[in-house]
Amino acid sequence: MRTDSSPGTLPAREHLPATDAGTPVLDVVIPVYNEEKDLQPCVRRLHEHLTRTFPYAFRITIADNASTDTTPQVAAGLEREIPEVTNFRLEQKGRGRALRTVWSASEAPILAYMDVDLSTDLNALLPLVAPLISGHSDLAIGSRLARSSRVVRGPKREFISRAYNLILRGSLQARFSDAQCGFKAIRRDVAQVLLPLVEDTGWFFDTEMLVLAERAGLRIHEVPVDWVDDPDSTVHIVRTATDDLKGVWRVGKALATGSLPLDRLTRPFGDDPRDRDIQDVPKGLARQLVGFCVVGGLSTLFYLVLYSLFRQFSGSQVANALALLVSAIANTAANRRLTFGVRGRGGAVRHQAQGLVVFGIGLALTSGSLAALNAASSSPAHSTELAVLIAANLAATVLRFLLFRAWVFPDRDDSGSGSGAGSGTGPASTYGTGTTPPYGTTAPYAPLPQRPVPNPSYDLYEPHRTDATMRLQPVRPHDTDLGDPR
Repeated sequence: MRTDSSPGTLPAREHLPATDAGTPVLDVVIPVYNEEKDLQPCVRRLHEHLTRTFPYAFRITIADNASTDTTPQVAAGLEREIPEVTNFRLEQKGRGRALRTVWSASEAPILAYMDVDLSTDLNALLPLVAPLISGHSDLAIGSRLARSSRVVRGPKREFISRAYNLILRGSLQARFSDAQCGFKAIRRDVAQVLLPLVEDTGWFFDTEMLVLAERAGLRIHEVPVDWVDDPDSTVHIVRTATDDLKGVWRVGKALATGSLPLDRLTRPFGDDPRDRDIQDVPKGLARQLVGFCVVGGLSTLFYLVLYSLFRQFSGSQVANALALLVSAIANTAANRRLTFGVRGRGGAVRHQAQGLVVFGIGLALTSGSLAALNAASSSPAHSTELAVLIAANLAATVLRFLLFRAWVFPDRDDSGSGSGAGSGTGPASTYGTGTTPPYGTTAPYAPLPQRPVPNPSYDLYEPHRTDATMRLQPVRPHDTDLGDPR
């Protein structure tokens, strides 16, 4: 169930057409800082691999992060010698800053980057970008933690990597397996909308980009990689880990408060098969049932603990009312976020008020059950009270789900305007009016444009078009000839 009513700004994903174009299909960025020794063999090896295996036009961009050694001279020499190599100089350090700058300026429809040490085996490059070319995915990442990956590195880095990804899963609910592998790619149309939302300019750039993309519902493709640790890496582990934890806190806070305009990354309604109206299949019912059952089970345990605690100093009716009130507030908040996908503070007070009405119905059921038990037995055992309350709560739970789904958090209507989750009362609708500044900036957004319609006759050289799809260079037999300079 979608919780925003504003249109998406991204067109539907399509396979990039394989027709003649002078623009490279793939732009591989190599961020470097004082890499005078490794840069030349890295670029030559990558160029040879792409020339031999990649069936489309490509470009290799060296992004120099204010190097102070002879790296700029080495990069300039490679640019003069190899036609597919370009050199970009930045006067400030930061891998994230380099990637944002180069990717934002690139006209290639597929943007990628890799570390200069080439720790990742290059045979994974084509599988990395193929899902983006085909239109299957929005981003692609190499994963060293996939089961079929083959990784050679020390126990210290292994522990840090796995611990960091566990932190991401626990704090930001990330589902991707490896945030920091220096081997990623993104479609340019996605990058144009996503990169302005990414605030970090250093090593946390990757993680922030992936978390925002995942929360916005974009598809992230993972490729198992073969990876060999570089013992001469210049990365400062402690400082990088500290900065990453600060970034996790910042992004988590922004997600919790709903201050991120993630609705701007949504695809057109209907592009996701979950948006389709399929006969005899209630939309979102199965997922909502699972989420509601999980939340309900935890809420029941919480309620029973509270009841046992309150029962120590009050009667059964008072203890039941207090325990049910506290657990009901927590239950409504959890179902609002986890089961029905409503984010932000908009409408939270109204939802809690409606939840309290549902709580009153549950209170009537459980209190009535206790009253019936006390009428039947003057001094029932505590275990008997708990058994009766469990049965009453099961009946109240079924009624609560029906009321939540139909009244508190209803699906929006076909026109896109409705109540509850679909009414746009959360922060997603705020950005549609241009009244709230986007994440990391101070200037307000303009009103969201209408959803673009994909145009199959898109001309590469018409800048007024909004569709970022570009035509690709066809495969020719001589493209695999090592002597072909392209």
